[in-house]
Amino acid sequence: MEFRGKYKRPSSILVWLLHRFSRYVVSDKLYLRIYYRLFMKERLDLKNPRTFNQKIQVLKLLNKVPKFTLMADKYEARDIVRHEIGDDYLIPLLGVWDKFDDIDFNHLPQQFVLKPTNNSGTIIICKDKSTLDIKAARMKINKALKRNYFYGGREYPYKNIKPRIICEKYMVDESGVELKDYKFLCFNGEPKVLFVASNRYIDVRFDFYDMELNRLPFTTGDHSFSEESITKIESFGEMKELARKLSKGLIHIRIDLYNISGKVYFGEFTFHHNGGIVPFHPIEWDKKLGDLIKLPNEKVHS
Repeated sequence: MEFRGKYKRPSSILVWLLHRFSRYVVSDKLYLRIYYRLFMKERLDLKNPRTFNQKIQVLKLLNKVPKFTLMADKYEARDIVRHEIGDDYLIPLLGVWDKFDDIDFNHLPQQFVLKPTNNSGTIIICKDKSTLDIKAARMKINKALKRNYFYGGREYPYKNIKPRIICEKYMVDESGVELKDYKFLCFNGEPKVLFVASNRYIDVRFDFYDMELNRLPFTTGDHSFSEESITKIESFGEMKELARKLSKGLIHIRIDLYNISGKVYFGEFTFHHNGGIVPFHPIEWDKKLGDLIKLPNEKVHS
C-alpha cells in the first residue's frame, strides 16, 4: 500500500519564521500549538490530548528532567547505558572533541562515524578516509554544533546539551551496506511497538511490528511498507529485555538498538518520536498508540 504524497510539510518559509521570531517572545505552549497546526493541520488539545502525536506535545512540556538531558546527549548517554546494561552494548568510541579542528584524522582508522552530541540526524559516515571531504564534513558538523535542537520543536532534553563531537567505530549489519535501526516504542517501561526503518539509501521504508513480530497495518508520513515482512530477529528476546531496562520508570520513550548477526548494540534514547508531527496512515493508529501513553493525572493547563 502506497502513502506517498499524502503527507505535505508546511512551507519552509512559515517554519523558518516560526523558529526565527518565536524564540524569546512566544511561550512553549503557544509555540507548540502553532507548530502542531502547521504540520498536522489540526488544533492541538493540550488539556485533553487523545492521540499519540498530541500526547507527545504534552510530554515535551513535562520532560524537563536534568537526567533526560544526559540521556539525549550522545556522549553522556553512554555512561547511563554502561550503568544500566553494561559496556558490551556500546559501539566502540574512538574519540570525543569540543571542536572539529581538534580532530586528528591521522589517528583515526580508514572507516569511522562522526556525530555531534547535541542534535538528531546529523552524521558523517566515512567508509574510506582517503576520499573524505574534510571541508564539507567540517561545515556540516560545525553547523550542527551551533544549532540548539530544542528550539525547533521545544524538546527540553536537547536544550542544555554541551555541543561536542564523538567518533564511533564504523559498523554495518548483515546487509553489508547499512546498519538498520530497531526502534522500540516503550510505554511505562514496557516495549509495545517495534519500528524498523530500512533501505535508507535508496527508497526508505517504515514498518511497525508488535512484540511477536506481527507487522502492524500502518505506516507514518509519506513512507511505504517494505515488500517483505520481518519474521525473525536473532536475539529479539534480548533486545526486548534491554529496551525494558532502559525505559524503566518512563511514561514513554523510544529505545533505538542495532543488531549485527545477533550482537546487540545501543543506538540512542529518543523522547519524542518524530517530534509528534508525522501523520499515521491509516489515521486511527494515531489514537491506538495514543491510548498506550498514560499521562500523569495532573494536566497541562493553558
